[in-house]
Amino acid sequence: MAVAYIALGGNLGDRAQTLSEPVGFRDQPPFLNAVVAVETDLEPIDLLRGMLAIEREFGRDRSNNVLNGPRTLDLDLLAMGDCVAAGTELTLPHPALAKRRFVLAPLAEIAPQLRHPVLKQTMAELLELLPDEGENRVAAVRRLSPSNK
Repeated sequence: MAVAYIALGGNLGDRAQTLSEPVGFRDQPPFLNAVVAVETDLEPIDLLRGMLAIEREFGRDRSNNVLNGPRTLDLDLLAMGDCVAAGTELTLPHPALAKRRFVLAPLAEIAPQLRHPVLKQTMAELLELLPDEGENRVAAVRRLSPSNK
């Protein structure tokens, strides 16, 4: 069994509350983002393929989407144990993991001591290193709580 960290996001359909602003393609609604940790005995590529099938069930068509554009559901495999992979179908850890506050903030909340297998820093350390500017502004990511639903 391995622990896989999966980012969930979307900016179309029924969203509870805005958590982060769009990255890249900015002419779209804000995103609701979260990260979950799951134990699995699947190989990383099999887990990824299952995640992509779930996205398709929710109407996502990656072949016709604008890069970083609007979507009902976005599932990204961020990290899985100490696995390091670089292929055409899967790269682990996720190549943008250490560059995006909207991913690092929820990941550091549930796994602050998780160590990036390439950069050798914890998620809490990587989050602390992000500059508070542009798309990584602290104000661009808000924590959803019962009082702001």
